[in-house]
Amino acid sequence: MYSYCLFCETGKCDYVARAAMQAFPCRAISPKQIQHTWTKGEVVDRVHDLLPGYVFLYFEDPLQFPLELKKVDRIIRCLRDTNKDYELKGSDAEFAEMIYQKDGVIGKTQVTETDGRFEIADETLRNLHAGILKVDRRNRRMKIEILFASNKVQTWVEYEIVSNDAG
Repeated sequence: MYSYCLFCETGKCDYVARAAMQAFPCRAISPKQIQHTWTKGEVVDRVHDLLPGYVFLYFEDPLQFPLELKKVDRIIRCLRDTNKDYELKGSDAEFAEMIYQKDGVIGKTQVTETDGRFEIADETLRNLHAGILKVDRRNRRMKIEILFASNKVQTWVEYEIVSNDAG
């Protein structure tokens, strides 16, 4: 499988994903995260964009003319690496594969807590060198930073503690 990533207008990810699948023989995913919120005294699951503005495309064969992807309405640019290659490689391809394997929906991020300090336990995010920038204990969310496509991308994710070694 060959993966590519489009950067589009924020709020238009679902539209771009649908339009890309109509225009090309591909699977398009706008990654989502389920967040739990309290509404009228009960917990409600809400779906939010994990990476606002990013849409991942998956093809069986490599694209001969990747710039044709720009024909999709609301695209700002096709992401490419430092070698000017549009196909995702290395940790970017690993991240795209994780998104694909999870069918585009990310659950809670697993973390460990030791002496009040959080560390990401999720192997995929650790391999992507994701870092925790801020923790909101009350809402059990954290702001993380991921290096993707040579850019530092920040997003909020829910977390669950899988190990607590605090004494």
